Amino acid sequence: MSKLSQTDWIAAGFRALTTTGPQALKAEPLARTLNTTKGSFYWHFKDVPAFRDQMLACWEEQATRDIISVLDTLPSPVLKLRTLSQVATAPQEDYGGIGAEPAIRAWAKGDTQVADAVRRVDAKRLGYLGDIFAEMKLTNPDLPKLFYAGLIGLQEIADGDDTASAAPLATLADLMIALSETD
Repeated sequence: MSKLSQTDWIAAGFRALTTTGPQALKAEPLARTLNTTKGSFYWHFKDVPAFRDQMLACWEEQATRDIISVLDTLPSPVLKLRTLSQVATAPQEDYGGIGAEPAIRAWAKGDTQVADAVRRVDAKRLGYLGDIFAEMKLTNPDLPKLFYAGLIGLQEIADGDDTASAAPLATLADLMIALSETD
C-alpha cells in the first residue's frame, strides 16, 4: 500500500463529512475508511482540531481564490458570470469543492469556527460578485445577493446531484445578463 498524504486524509474527511456528517471527522473512523492506522493520521496532523482546521483552510482556498483566479483571466463580466454558473454547478472531483458545500454549511450550524469560515467565504464571494455586477453596470446591491442566494439555495435542494442546479443557475445568470443589456 502506498503512503498516505495529507491530501488523502483531507479528501477522506470531506467524503466523511458529506456522507456521514461532522461526527465522522475523527482519526479512528477516517483511518478505517482508508484501511490504515490512526498513527498515519497523527503523522500528518497534530490532532483532530488541527485536521479540521486544515480541511476548512482547503475549502476556503478552493471556494474563493481558486475560482476567482480562473474568472479573473476572462475578458468580460458576462463571460465571468456565465463561467461562474458553470463552475459552481459542475460535479466536483476535488476534496473541498462545491459538492461538499451543503455539508459544510450544515456543519456550520453547530460549530462557530466553521460558521466563521462560511461567513468569510460568503463575504469574499459576494464582494467578487458585486464587482462583476458593477462591471455589467448593474448597481442594485441586491442583485449579487439574489444570484448568490440562488446558487446556495439550488445546492441545498439538489439532494446530492451536483448537476441538478446547472440549468436553473444558468437561467438566473442569463436573466442578470439580460438586465445589464437593457440599460
